[in-house]
Amino acid sequence: MKRVFFALMFFAIGVFTLISCSNNDNTETSTQTTAENESVVYMTNEITPESLVKIYEKLGVKAQGKVGIKISTGEGEGKHALSPDFIAPLVNKLGANIVECNTAYMGTRHNSELHHKTINQHGYNKIATVDILDEEGEIKLPIENGKHLKYDIVGSHINNYDFIVNLAHFKGHQMAGFGGVLKNQSIGFASTNGKAYIHSAGKWEKMDELWEKYIAQQDDFTESMAEAAKAIDDKFKGKIVYIAVMNNMSIDCDCNANPATPLIKDYGILASTDPVALDKACLDIIYNMEVTPENNTKPLIERIEKQKGAHILEHAEQIGLGSTKYRIEKL
Repeated sequence: MKRVFFALMFFAIGVFTLISCSNNDNTETSTQTTAENESVVYMTNEITPESLVKIYEKLGVKAQGKVGIKISTGEGEGKHALSPDFIAPLVNKLGANIVECNTAYMGTRHNSELHHKTINQHGYNKIATVDILDEEGEIKLPIENGKHLKYDIVGSHINNYDFIVNLAHFKGHQMAGFGGVLKNQSIGFASTNGKAYIHSAGKWEKMDELWEKYIAQQDDFTESMAEAAKAIDDKFKGKIVYIAVMNNMSIDCDCNANPATPLIKDYGILASTDPVALDKACLDIIYNMEVTPENNTKPLIERIEKQKGAHILEHAEQIGLGSTKYRIEKL
């Protein structure tokens, strides 16, 4: 009788062990699956025209059809925007146009006539055709289930393009806290009226109503940027890539004609097919840098936090634009 009892006991222990091992295997598989679901962000510390081409190629998404490279051409006297010499090899490789839109504030890019003068002043016209997307009007792109925006108001020329390279200069920003690929895609693609629509979180569609009547609460503004960015991503789904250049990182945007002197050392170039992961990686790099007299990230971090800049990532992830989970792969 005792032999039967012990035999049954050891059998039960064996079954329990097998079940436990099976559960552990499932846990490990689940963890691996989570890791596999992380977005890949490629990175190089070299900031050269050659490395810009190399990191684009690493993304493995071939540009086809008519290609637009979205940059900020910067204000007239500004000096921190990505230089024509730096981006020219990528522009030439893709046979691309540079694409831009006019601004919603009074400056050297407020209308197309002034904007073309600024483009020529900065030398972009020497390397490519520069297409001001809202020079001949605007269109509305649908936004499904937007918290603030019903649509995104963008330059009408956007319909002329089959593929987009969102090439952003990562830096601070007076209103958004920081400017990366999400801002370059939302405010950057919006027409003058579209910029007013985003800044007012869907309250006004006319630029001349914006500054006098209503500026959105900060969270509403950053959430509206995320929604506008998703409208562009949805339009070019699978035919858009994202690159961020971390150099000349002033606390001010390239839309500032007299930006503050950068206090942070140039870091590198990052790229991804996921704009949320890319902006999150850039922010993490800034937050994790060691602060030294020669590399002072504190003013930029203070600006980001004052303007609740990171909130754009939270809303962008919630609406399905991308993931804040990522892994870095160095070139």
